[in-house]
Amino acid sequence: MHRRAALLLLALAACDDQASQGVAAMPPAKVGVVVARLQSTPFAVEYGGRVTAVRQTEVRARVGGILLERAYTEGSLVREGDVLFRIDPAPYQANVALAEAQVQEAAAIVQRAQRDHRRATELLRADAGSQKARDDAAAALAQGEASLAAAQARLARARLDLDYTTVTAPISGVTSLETFPEGSLIGTGENNSLLTRITQLDPVHVAFAFNGGALAVLSQQGVRGLPAKVLLGPGPEDGPEGEVSFTDATVDPTTGMVRGRATFANADRRLIPGQFVRIRITGAARDVIRIPQAAVQQDVQGLYAYVVGPDGKAERRPIRTGRMIARDWVIEEGLHPGDRVIAEGVVKVVEGAPVEIQEATP
Repeated sequence: MHRRAALLLLALAACDDQASQGVAAMPPAKVGVVVARLQSTPFAVEYGGRVTAVRQTEVRARVGGILLERAYTEGSLVREGDVLFRIDPAPYQANVALAEAQVQEAAAIVQRAQRDHRRATELLRADAGSQKARDDAAAALAQGEASLAAAQARLARARLDLDYTTVTAPISGVTSLETFPEGSLIGTGENNSLLTRITQLDPVHVAFAFNGGALAVLSQQGVRGLPAKVLLGPGPEDGPEGEVSFTDATVDPTTGMVRGRATFANADRRLIPGQFVRIRITGAARDVIRIPQAAVQQDVQGLYAYVVGPDGKAERRPIRTGRMIARDWVIEEGLHPGDRVIAEGVVKVVEGAPVEIQEATP
């Protein structure tokens, strides 16, 4: 029994020795590498943003009355000054006529007072009248002129109210649904004066937030006016172009970010207020390392790449990437100029194992 067990142990030891010799005899993995070099590349960052309207205006009635007509198509584009609604003008036309009559009456009173004042003055000069008579005439004239001014003010107000019965667009933009249908009684209060809303869609803003590191780099050349691009459509470069128009002066203590805003022309109305988009901000060119997408790996510890060390063995390097340009990743941290980065045959690489460089890719 003991002899049989000893023979079994010797057989197992021989198998383990053969297996270890087989592993040691495995040839190095053949890999393709790229040599990390600094390349002049425009500095760019991408953030999530939200489209907001440059202006959004509530159209409200300034006078009350019956809503006679809606003169636009809901959801259509209107120009500043276009007629939107008409309120029944009849009561206001009557007010204008009454005010005009009051102006004429007051003007007649002023004319009579002027004649009385001239007559009293001439009589006083001829020693045929009294000082009191001239003073009374002057006071009557002043009172008449004041009454005329008040009547003219009432006429101006009546004409203004009449003009308000025709509601026009205060800005150019796209209209919303009407709040009240024709025939409704419109007021001037908070709850019954809103007729519609107009949203200006050209241009539009995109609100986003910078992180501190990117803002520090961009601030070296000034952030305001930097090129901005909204990333839309199937192509990576498909989207409207604009520029940064605002950056906040303080950092948000809850997020550590700095609020920013970019402005874009939007004649084709591709951007809609409330829409979430990706926005790219581009700064001055800087020298960075770029490696092919295939060279970048990821596991539970994060992003990394394999480089060929001086001893010909594969070394793992943790990296931090920036944005992707064509098929290359911009490397922010982890690689140095001259590093031989494994870009082909990565799946066969074992950390610390020797590799055979098959062909250096420029």
